[in-house]
Amino acid sequence: MGEDLIEQYRIRSEPYYRATGNEIALYEAAYSVRMPLMLKGPTGCGKTRFVEHMAWRLGRPLVTVACNEDMTASDLIGRFLLDAEGTRWQDGPLTLAARHGAICYLDEIVEARQDTVVVIHPLTDTRRALPLEKKGELVRAHPDFQLVISYNPGYQSMMKDLKPSTKQRFGALDFDYPEHGVEAEIVAHESGVSLQLADKLVSIAERARNLKGHGLDEGISTRMLVYAGSLIVQGVDPLAACQMALVRPISDDPDMRDALDAAVATVF
Repeated sequence: MGEDLIEQYRIRSEPYYRATGNEIALYEAAYSVRMPLMLKGPTGCGKTRFVEHMAWRLGRPLVTVACNEDMTASDLIGRFLLDAEGTRWQDGPLTLAARHGAICYLDEIVEARQDTVVVIHPLTDTRRALPLEKKGELVRAHPDFQLVISYNPGYQSMMKDLKPSTKQRFGALDFDYPEHGVEAEIVAHESGVSLQLADKLVSIAERARNLKGHGLDEGISTRMLVYAGSLIVQGVDPLAACQMALVRPISDDPDMRDALDAAVATVF
């Protein structure tokens, strides 16, 4: 039953990923020794796609959890449920991955409460075990299990950051937006626009990223550029597509919107 359940998390076809350095080789080396990994970088720069690509490359199921401040330890580990036959235990995503040798990816882990995060500690040292206190069971991690977490350092603060005791359990890979030519290739591939048009979209993003910390909390991500390109492929006017997919989502300030709209108009 468990094996059938974990199979739904297996990635059947290769997710497109354009390497920008030696991150694939480093991940493979880390996985060979089952080192827990932390992926650090801005929103929409390719962290999740990278994990998906590596899970496919390594032939492992990928169990992804989008962390949030309301997530409890039971949401990760599991809980007892009532049904027609009485009480039964249901594994949470972390337990499921640990039992069956999947990669468990905790996306934006700093969004979770600290008392929730600490439950991963026994899986990230030599113990490689997960205590299920409510069930009275100690789950020994499958030899193929690996834990991967991600977060955006740009949003970290004294109130919302990982404790050193958590950080030091992981190896870390830094991610950022690709250099101009590579990012244009990615946008063209993912959205279907021409490379020439993708190049213009990346130029807009680079201008917006220069405003980070000067009126913008976060710049235009690669993901947003793909959205804009996808709209253009559907016949939407490039100016309207950029306003909808690039400008309006990242700012409500009228002056900032005007400045970004002007940047879009200059490029197109």
